[in-house]
Amino acid sequence: MRILGIDPGLQTTGFGVIDADGPRMSYVASGTIRTTAHELGDLPGRLKILFDGIREVVARYQPQCAAVEIIFVNVNPQSTLLLGQARGAALTALVASDLLVSEYTALQMKKAIVGHGHAKKDQVQAMVQRLLNLPGLPGKDAADALGMAIMHAHARVSFEAMSRSTTLQRRQHAHFRGGRTY
Repeated sequence: MRILGIDPGLQTTGFGVIDADGPRMSYVASGTIRTTAHELGDLPGRLKILFDGIREVVARYQPQCAAVEIIFVNVNPQSTLLLGQARGAALTALVASDLLVSEYTALQMKKAIVGHGHAKKDQVQAMVQRLLNLPGLPGKDAADALGMAIMHAHARVSFEAMSRSTTLQRRQHAHFRGGRTY
C-alpha cells in the first residue's frame, strides 16, 4: 500500500510517500511545498499553492491513502487559525483526489516513531532515516510527513485486524451533531 503523509503548514507543508507491505516499509519520495514566494497577506493565493501542490503530489505518486497531522492550539490564536486554514486546504486536496484520510496528532506520531511524544525534530529525523534506511537526514517538515506515513502504516495493520474480529461502526462526536465522525 502506498501512503502519503502530510505535515501541514502555511509557509511550508511537508509531504512524504512510502510503500508499506506488512511490516516492511520503503521510501518513495518526500519534500516540501513552500508558499513563501507569495506575499504574507495573500492568504487565498498561498492556500491555492498548497491545494495545487498536494494535488500534484497525489497525481505523481498515486497513493492509496493519506495521513495528516492534527493541529493543536498554539500560544498565538491568529497563527492557529492560519495553520488551520492551511490544514483545511491540504485535507480538501486529499479528499478531492478521492483518498481516504486518517488524522493523527504530532504526539501520537512522535511516540510511534521515537518512543516518546515530546521528541525533538532532530530525533524524528534520525529515526525516520533509520526506519526507511535513507542515505541522509530528510528535512524537518519532510521527516514529520514521513513519520505520519510510517505511523499510519503501523496503525493501519491494527485497524484491519480489529475490523476482521468485529464490525466497526463510525460514530459521531456528541458535541457536533452532524459534524465530525470517527
